[in-house]
Amino acid sequence: MLKKCYPMQKNIWLKMTNDQISPGTWYFGLFNGIGPMRTRSKMINRGSAYSFSGNVSVEGCMSSLMLGPFCNQTVNTLSCSASNNLTGAGTEKNVITCRNVNGIVCHEDDGPKIYSVDVIGITETLVIAAANVTFNQTQPSNITGSRGLICYARHDSMPLEKTYDFSGDLSKGPLVINFPKAGRWYITIRPIDISNKSEKVQSNISKVCYLLEWQMFQCPFDKAGLNCTMQQYMLQTVLRKSPSHPFESNYIPITEKVSLASDDFPLEPLLSNSSGRETSDDAWTFFLLDIPSGATGGNIHIHLTSSVKINYEIYARNGGLSSLSTWDYFYASSTNSSSGSIFFKLYDSSEKTVSFYMLYAKGGLWSFGLRKLNAAHSPSQTVMSVSLERCPQKCSSHGTCQSVLDTSGLTLYSYCACDRDHGGIDCSVELVSPHGHIRQSIFLIASNAAAVLPAFWSLRNKAFAEWVLFMSSGTASALYHACDVGTWCIMTFHVLQFLDFWLSFMAVVSTFVYLSSVSEASKRTIHTIVAILTAIMAENDPTRPRNIAFVIGLGALGLLVGWLLEFFSHARSFSFSRELHLNLLNRRARYMAMAAISWALESTETYWIWHSLWHIFIYTSSFFFLCSKAKVADCDNERPPDEGYELTRQSSFNGGEQRRVT
Repeated sequence: MLKKCYPMQKNIWLKMTNDQISPGTWYFGLFNGIGPMRTRSKMINRGSAYSFSGNVSVEGCMSSLMLGPFCNQTVNTLSCSASNNLTGAGTEKNVITCRNVNGIVCHEDDGPKIYSVDVIGITETLVIAAANVTFNQTQPSNITGSRGLICYARHDSMPLEKTYDFSGDLSKGPLVINFPKAGRWYITIRPIDISNKSEKVQSNISKVCYLLEWQMFQCPFDKAGLNCTMQQYMLQTVLRKSPSHPFESNYIPITEKVSLASDDFPLEPLLSNSSGRETSDDAWTFFLLDIPSGATGGNIHIHLTSSVKINYEIYARNGGLSSLSTWDYFYASSTNSSSGSIFFKLYDSSEKTVSFYMLYAKGGLWSFGLRKLNAAHSPSQTVMSVSLERCPQKCSSHGTCQSVLDTSGLTLYSYCACDRDHGGIDCSVELVSPHGHIRQSIFLIASNAAAVLPAFWSLRNKAFAEWVLFMSSGTASALYHACDVGTWCIMTFHVLQFLDFWLSFMAVVSTFVYLSSVSEASKRTIHTIVAILTAIMAENDPTRPRNIAFVIGLGALGLLVGWLLEFFSHARSFSFSRELHLNLLNRRARYMAMAAISWALESTETYWIWHSLWHIFIYTSSFFFLCSKAKVADCDNERPPDEGYELTRQSSFNGGEQRRVT
């Protein structure tokens, strides 16, 4: 069950004292997002990465007879003995009586006294009483009836004035707890002065003495409920033959009333006899099952099928008998159940079929109470199945069940790893339809065809290095997204992701370098440096947004340096084409801004749209950049050379133009 939830901080320190924790298996989880998430694309997970370390320490008192934050509160034990008792209906109960070891106990001061006792198995009633209560008054008082003896009781933890399960004034009558949970119970006895509205009795006013008595009433093995009039069955574990998912099992009742040929068992022969009762609401039948510690965290599956309308309500409880007032989960109808709990999953609720799961069930003894409605209803044939499964609904056939052992190697934890189109704890939530998956896959893959534009221009202008780079980048991106959406993987995902990002980074920077007017030696040097840097970025968390900004900034810096060199070297000739350069620069800035906006707007829902536009903007902007370079060169060539200069066209590695002074 959900106990505590805290938002993650840079440094978080939690402390739970012994009045907040109980024995058993505890789970600590870190959750990044709640509910079904779009997981079909791994690339979209490019948010900030966080590393964390944690330490869990458990501190306790050296002796089980000491409690409190400083282990300074003594726990008194009770001496117990068992006996048999016959009820009015002739049913023999097992009665366990516990009393103070030293008999009469007195409170000499205003401090409380703490007692503990163990409840073993399913118990009908727990009675806490104080006999021979005396108030030894040392001062005259006319408020004899204003004093009390308050009892606080709590299961598995020390009770306090504000944290307890049950409470009562033992000076006025016993405290009765119906269907208590199995395990260790702690009780705190404290005298109070009601007239002064104080939770304490001043030591100079009175001394309280009493004999504490504790009684547990247990029904026979096959009986349950108040007065032990209901039928109870222990369910036997039948392990499934599944080596990949250990501890998966079915449960069948241990009885000779029915012959079991399958995992389902009929209910009607096992029901309690409701004849002679005033109302049919008393017709309960109980089933018990035990989950071993190694199977803690499994999922309990309950399934009912009837030939007519189902007339049963089901109440489940861990550690104690279930009832209308004591339950952990229940099902009464499709609109009246524990559906509000994140650990209860209702799958089918029709007139003739009911199917639900109790997720991550605690280990120990569970009880299931079937309350039959309309006992005089026409005969029906209802079968029930109870099973313990590792993953609910077998991940709805849209994922695989993964199991992990804890560090002790004893407790098994299982979860569903869903496919790209489904999410949720059981992969039952459709995140994208089959048609939507096909449409999105086509967009993400086909949008890389825009790489043909700059590749064609590079090939036509004999810039073979750029042609190879653009073709390789578009092809690698298409193959990567085909693998990312689950269509086809020609290589491992990691290799394809590296090639996609590395070649894309190289294509962006190479475009800027090609546009610059630096020498061929400088360009080769820049290409080598860029290849090393972009390979490092593509290998280490390539989806970080700062990588994109760094690549664009690196290319823009190289282009700016080239333009500045060209400007200062050819100031007079450059002045004639300055207006054309500025217009082309504005156009390039708009395309790059559109590409940056597409990248920034990507989310888990709109990833396929904006990323497709990102492909188109990046490649088309490269194409227009290259075309703008040619236009500037043509403009300069059409202009007559200045006196003292001769314009000469030379072929180079990048197909650009160089000026030579003559």
